[in-house]
Amino acid sequence: MIAAYIDEFIMFCAGLWMTAVGLGYLPLPGNATNQPHWVTTLAGHFKWMGPLLLAIAIALAMAS
Repeated sequence: MIAAYIDEFIMFCAGLWMTAVGLGYLPLPGNATNQPHWVTTLAGHFKWMGPLLLAIAIALAMAS
C-alpha cells in the first residue's frame, strides 16, 4: 500500500519535471551545445508526455 503511494509520487514528480523541460522552464541536463539531435527531439515530446504522466499518476492515486 505504501509502495503504491511512493510509486505515484515518483510518477507525479517525473511528470512535473518532464512538463517543465518540455515547455522550456528547465534546461536539459548536461551541455546544451553538445546534445545529439535525438535528445532535443525527445525533449520536445516532453510537452505532451509530461502532462500524460501527471494524469496517469493522478488517476492511479484516485483509484487506490
